[in-house]
Amino acid sequence: MNIRLRPTMASDLDFVIAVEQDQSNLPFITPWERTQHEGAIRFPDFRHFIVERGADNERVGFVILQGCRNPHRSVELKRMVLLPEDQGLGLGRACVRLLARMAFRDLGAHRFWLDVKARNERAQALYRSEGFVEEGRLRESVRTDQGYDSLIVMSLLEPEHAALLREREQGAA
Repeated sequence: MNIRLRPTMASDLDFVIAVEQDQSNLPFITPWERTQHEGAIRFPDFRHFIVERGADNERVGFVILQGCRNPHRSVELKRMVLLPEDQGLGLGRACVRLLARMAFRDLGAHRFWLDVKARNERAQALYRSEGFVEEGRLRESVRTDQGYDSLIVMSLLEPEHAALLREREQGAA
């Protein structure tokens, strides 16, 4: 999958907000205010990226990492949101793989973690298939238009990621 991550600029924020506010994405995320995105662009503990694909670098979504300066070497995948028409094409998997590599190789993480709404079964399946392990549930911790939803905390440790990379290399050989 030909994707790239580039740092989000202030001029991208209208796009970011539009992707986040899309009715197809809203059930699975808790949208941020514009000022929160502005802060994530500026503060060194965050990495805020636009996901681009293809030769023309078409914007298809955005991702946010948090904890990039965490002294415990625990980096969070805070948010990954793609345009609805670009979902189901392998872009999410490609993003997770790029972000895991970035977390472990570039940011020196020991632990790469996230939380995902219990209703977001598709995302959970993706994370599990990429080696993430469920650590626990925050029961009914998020209020939604449909009632309460739980958050599932999942993580991938550096030795687990290294083993996954070795398996993929051996499988490709």
